[in-house]
Amino acid sequence: MSNSLIPTHQEPPRSLTAVEFHQLANVPPEKEWFANIDNARTRRAYQIDLRDFMNFIGIAQATDFRTVTRAHVLAWRKHLEARQLSGATIRRKLAALSSLFDYLCERNAVSLNPVAGVKRPRGNNNEGKTPALGDHQARALLDTPDPDTLKGKRDRAMIAVLLCHGLRREELCLLKVRDIHDRRGVPHLRIHGKGNKIRYLPVHPASAERIHAYLEMAGHGAITDAPLFQPVRKTGASITADGVYKCVLAYAQQAKISVDGFGVHSLRATAATNALEHEADIAKVQEWLGHANIATTRLYDRRKSRPEDSPTFKVSY
Repeated sequence: MSNSLIPTHQEPPRSLTAVEFHQLANVPPEKEWFANIDNARTRRAYQIDLRDFMNFIGIAQATDFRTVTRAHVLAWRKHLEARQLSGATIRRKLAALSSLFDYLCERNAVSLNPVAGVKRPRGNNNEGKTPALGDHQARALLDTPDPDTLKGKRDRAMIAVLLCHGLRREELCLLKVRDIHDRRGVPHLRIHGKGNKIRYLPVHPASAERIHAYLEMAGHGAITDAPLFQPVRKTGASITADGVYKCVLAYAQQAKISVDGFGVHSLRATAATNALEHEADIAKVQEWLGHANIATTRLYDRRKSRPEDSPTFKVSY
């Protein structure tokens, strides 16, 4: 988007020109209103969501956005529900549309946001859908990689970092050797989280041992700028998120872990659940996971659904 769209402190607020407004219809990710969305996946999802709305309403010109009313948004929401999309997906689509109209309102291109006040599907306030592993399954997964090969040492360290620190897989891939450092005499991991937010996590002893063994064999432990976890065939690049996914699922299969919906994110849910079960403060867990809202952290709190705590096992005849 041209710099002419960004008023200087000397210019009075003004509406977009017809040409500038027309550019907004394309909704490419580099547009100004996308600037505060740091996550590439979110940008792609929002782009798809907005094109979905434009196709449903039949928006052919940028000026058509000015004619959108709440009734149009309600009709789209009903259409999304008829497609049996999940509540989370519908909420995201409405959020994308609302984000666009907020931007247009700020630029005086439209007078109001038609998404405002449109009811969105409720979230599941009790428990998230991502399954968590039991302690015995987590131990089996930790012990499955071969401790004598480079790949096995890397994967043992990688799984330990995921299970002991609750990282997102993208956060794991972004780790560099220099991100392991001391703070107040205690080894920490510097995590590059969502929204370019940095958080510092003390290194779990099990992770520290495995990381040391991996770096000792891999040989890049002294290269501070090097990615921490790299492909076995040295390229100097980091292991990819897809590589982490395939790795974790392969070991889960070897360990005979059969859990519906299991994925890399399940290790994050497992870490959070385990910490909460061992009386970690939920506010501390929120900070540990890098959640902006504690309500998200509560989705990982499975303490009330532990099978071993069921009254079933209290029955005795």
